[in-house]
Amino acid sequence: MHQEHLCVSLVPLFNHLELADQKKIHALIKHRIVDKGEQVFTPDGEEQLVIVARGNIKVYQLSSNGKEQLLRVVAPGDYEGENQLFGVRNEVLFGEALEPTEVCILKKQDFSKLLLDYPQLSLKLLEINAAKMVKTEQQTQFLMMEKVEERLATYLLDLAKVAEANTFILPMKMKELALFLGTTPETLSRKFKRLEKLKLISRERRQIVLLDKDGLEDL
Repeated sequence: MHQEHLCVSLVPLFNHLELADQKKIHALIKHRIVDKGEQVFTPDGEEQLVIVARGNIKVYQLSSNGKEQLLRVVAPGDYEGENQLFGVRNEVLFGEALEPTEVCILKKQDFSKLLLDYPQLSLKLLEINAAKMVKTEQQTQFLMMEKVEERLATYLLDLAKVAEANTFILPMKMKELALFLGTTPETLSRKFKRLEKLKLISRERRQIVLLDKDGLEDL
């Protein structure tokens, strides 16, 4: 029974509810097993919340020249699409399974019905989104040295996960990557040099080799 409620209990949005209420929500959730390389969601697809129960999904957008720009990797317990539950359309994001992945999907119309029974969910969702926004603002406002390093290390580890290799090409130019990580190209360049000096990575233009994944994770 616990396995059945895995998806609902994984998400902060629902796991504060009583077990009986979680079961009602679980009844509305559709389970899907997706193969490696399969699209889980695409721009202008159905409005839904996608919860990852097992596996990993890469979330990316396409640049103007059609190149993939990795935004994040969604791991078990994480979810994507909460804004769509409130009618914000996904116009740019793609989600693709990096390995055989089990997802739980809650469609917007089912969520709308849930809100009538559990109005506290909308407050919880606003609270989660506000916390996410504060985190983003903090990252932008307080660019402490280690924070940029932390973000860069996480990003490189995510790219390795997507490439399924320790050697890969950066999908963005330094200027774009600096913007993406909320820093300046100069600071980013310094951070790369520091990671090289610590023998965590080696870099040849946009080709990166991860030399010490554990060291990067410790950052």
